[in-house]
Amino acid sequence: MNTKINEFFSKHLKKEPHKFNVGDTVKVTVKIKEGTKERSQNYEGTVIKTKGGGVNKTFTVRRIFQGVGVERVFLLNSPKIEKVTVIRQGKANRAKLYFLRERSGKATKLKEKMSSTQQLTSLPTEVIPEEGKLVEAAQ
Repeated sequence: MNTKINEFFSKHLKKEPHKFNVGDTVKVTVKIKEGTKERSQNYEGTVIKTKGGGVNKTFTVRRIFQGVGVERVFLLNSPKIEKVTVIRQGKANRAKLYFLRERSGKATKLKEKMSSTQQLTSLPTEVIPEEGKLVEAAQ
C-alpha cells in the first residue's frame, strides 16, 4: 500500500526542484488560460513562507501593488508554474516573515545575502605597502 502511494506522488513531483528560500525575491512565471488561449504571466515578490512537503509543498509570495500588499500562494509542484527565478537572495532570520505585512516602503526590504564568490571579488587583490594604496590587479 505504501509503495503505491509513493509511486503516485513521485509521478507528480517536478523533476528539477526550484532552489529558493524564505526572504528571496523571486519571479514566478505562471501559465494562465483565457478561453482557448494560453499565456505566461510573471508575479514578482518576496517569499514570506514555505509550507508542507512533497507534492503538497506551497510557498507564499508577497508584493506591493498600487500601495496595497498582495499575497499569492503557489503550489510548488503545480503544472501551471513554468519556472521560478531568484532575482536576489534575502537574509532572513525567521522561517515565516509575517512581520513584513505591517511594514511599508523601504522598511519591507531585506538585507541581501552575499555569496562567498561575491565577497571575494569585491575585496582588493593587491596592496602596495610603500604607497599605502590598495590596487586591484588587472586581469
